[in-house]
Amino acid sequence: MAKTLRLLLADQLTRGIASLKDLDVAHDVVLLAEVMEEASYVGHHKQKLVFLFAAMRAFAEELRGEGVTVDHVALDDADNAGSLGGEVRRALQRHGCDRLTLTEPGEWRVLEMMQDWREELDVDVVIREDDRFLCSRARFEAWAHGRKGLRMEFFYREMRKESGLLMDGEAPEGGQWNYDPDNRKSLPKGVTPPARVRFEPDAAVRAVMALVEARFSRNFGTLDHYGWGWTRAQALEALDAFVAGALPRFGDYQDAMKAGEPFLFHGVVSPYLNAGLLTAREVCDAAVAAYETGAAPLNAVEGFVRQILGWREYVRGVYWLKMPEYRETNALGADRKLPDLYWTAETDLNCLAHCVGDTRDHAYAHHIQRLMVLGNFALLAGVRPREVQDWFLLVYADAYEWVELPNVQGMALFADGGMLASKPYAASGAYIDRMSDYCKTCRYDVKAKAGENACPFNYLYWDFLIRNEEALGRNHRLAMPYRNLSRMTAERLDEIRADAARFLDGLPATYEG
Repeated sequence: MAKTLRLLLADQLTRGIASLKDLDVAHDVVLLAEVMEEASYVGHHKQKLVFLFAAMRAFAEELRGEGVTVDHVALDDADNAGSLGGEVRRALQRHGCDRLTLTEPGEWRVLEMMQDWREELDVDVVIREDDRFLCSRARFEAWAHGRKGLRMEFFYREMRKESGLLMDGEAPEGGQWNYDPDNRKSLPKGVTPPARVRFEPDAAVRAVMALVEARFSRNFGTLDHYGWGWTRAQALEALDAFVAGALPRFGDYQDAMKAGEPFLFHGVVSPYLNAGLLTAREVCDAAVAAYETGAAPLNAVEGFVRQILGWREYVRGVYWLKMPEYRETNALGADRKLPDLYWTAETDLNCLAHCVGDTRDHAYAHHIQRLMVLGNFALLAGVRPREVQDWFLLVYADAYEWVELPNVQGMALFADGGMLASKPYAASGAYIDRMSDYCKTCRYDVKAKAGENACPFNYLYWDFLIRNEEALGRNHRLAMPYRNLSRMTAERLDEIRADAARFLDGLPATYEG
């Protein structure tokens, strides 16, 4: 009787994952390995490490409860080889397995390593497609073939039709595909977001926290506010709490920002989804069910479904279609080092201080904080894409390269030259002022355009357009700002350049990725 070793990665904690679908409980062994190689290839946020190690350990126990033979290698096991390859070799020998079955990973570098195992190991190596996604890699390639631009909106409409989500026959529910124009409200006074569901660490999780503090003491982030769940049951509880308490207002305020409110009406389920404790389909189904019962309005549910069925599936498709070259793109020639404020949150720019602080304290920031504050500043400042990539990859509990890289390269930095987004998401301080309360208590004046008291986003925005006019001047979506730029006097242009140089040259820049 053949004996199979089935390897599960930290983001593959799904009972129905492809590599477990034909599991022979009587003969097969499931391997979960906490290895330093994966824990340290970037300096992951402490909360992300605790979350994944705790979830792996809980998942191993759940499998054992089913009678499955589980080989779980803890990070501090004395004989831990320190790498996935080393632990696979040890487990094959330990259990006498003649086959290795696994599900394709979410990162290019890991897939390359696994493909090498086919030549290096003396057993059959079976790599199965990750069918937890609603669009396969082959399906996305077929959609993308022959297209000049890969616009998410057109992909999303096809996914709506194929999935049947929010469809009325062949037409979109409500007669519109997209309710985004309804979802751009700032948060009014008196609107209080619901409290996030928090899970108090038990003894096992506290042991993991102690391990992470001991082994990764220099890593970014704090565990002081740790509250992530570590089991599928807790992930489902978090999803239910979002649908009942936050989804009804998610649409209206999904682009809003507020000091001291890092979660607002957002789902805060992405770490569970990206680690496999939730699936994309069940998350979408839960939101759609709320609409069908009248518990949540269509604009909120469509906006949420678009993030999962549309954007999440889309960026994964782009990642696998364009790697590995995509990682190296730098269409705007950005070469500034990442400012130290991304690590310290020490800056007079109140919006950045809050967004970096939220990230440090919670391993989380919502999508507008990531794109229009943290990403926007890196874009305007001309920070090297690889440094921004590494920062976003290591600071968030939901970050994996397949989802982080296209968002940074294509959306935040326009480093791919417009393959993903039709224009750079560059904005002045006016956008941040409109969508948040950060500017009210900032040391800088968001209304001022020049001088040491002016909001740096204001002159950095124009300096960005000046620096990149050759690359961006013919972009039709930037026609209006470039017309305005053309009307500025030489003296005003010099003033913008001088303000930008003074501010940027005064930023401490120590890259710690």
